[in-house]
Amino acid sequence: MAKKSLLKRAPKEKRSSGAHPFDAIDLARNAITDEPLGASKIGKFVSVDFDDEDRVATYLFEAKLAGYKGWRWCVTVAKVDADSAPTICDVVVLPGPDALTAPEWIPYRDRIQPGDVGVGDIVPSSLDDTRLVAGAQALPQDEDLDTAMAIELGFGRARVISIEGRDQAAKRWYDGDRGPRSPMAESAPKPCHSCGFFIQIAGSLRSTFGVCANAISPEDARVVSVDHGCGAHSEATFAAPGVN
Repeated sequence: MAKKSLLKRAPKEKRSSGAHPFDAIDLARNAITDEPLGASKIGKFVSVDFDDEDRVATYLFEAKLAGYKGWRWCVTVAKVDADSAPTICDVVVLPGPDALTAPEWIPYRDRIQPGDVGVGDIVPSSLDDTRLVAGAQALPQDEDLDTAMAIELGFGRARVISIEGRDQAAKRWYDGDRGPRSPMAESAPKPCHSCGFFIQIAGSLRSTFGVCANAISPEDARVVSVDHGCGAHSEATFAAPGVN
């Protein structure tokens, strides 16, 4: 229901209903005192708003409730008609403009951060995860598709990574610590793509990423970009020292 402030109404404003604003501030205050701890937890009067027909009034009082800083008692009072006595509709506590409120709700799946999943933890899968698509959508319409290629594309899995999921992963990996702009890569003698321990991954990301298989490298068993690098490059050899 539309509301407007009584203080902003012009003194000579015409009202189509013929009703006039009523004064029920004491009734509203008494309604709060009837609430548990209401008498000792009510502050000063804040404001009153009337509906368009001046039949429903909303009174606001400061709430002195522990843990509810900036909140207000909200009492709704109504009159059936111009001759009726005002009656209480409800009494609630609502946040004011400077109220201390709970932070915006973040779904559980959006709160999971790298490193949060430990041994024995299960993260429920979401059916509307845009990073995944049905496995059948990843298969080309080719009757001669060999078994190895079908398995690589995702045959037999309910869902496979989507284009959006691949793009997110590629950006995350390339901009991360195992991309070309990390301190390790910038000080490496040669890039990963020329290293004998570099193993290309399958799929559409094979031209940009691979896996390090060097046991002494800090990147061993990790996905690295082709232009990443470290000091354990297979061709980082030393020339034999000269003999005087």
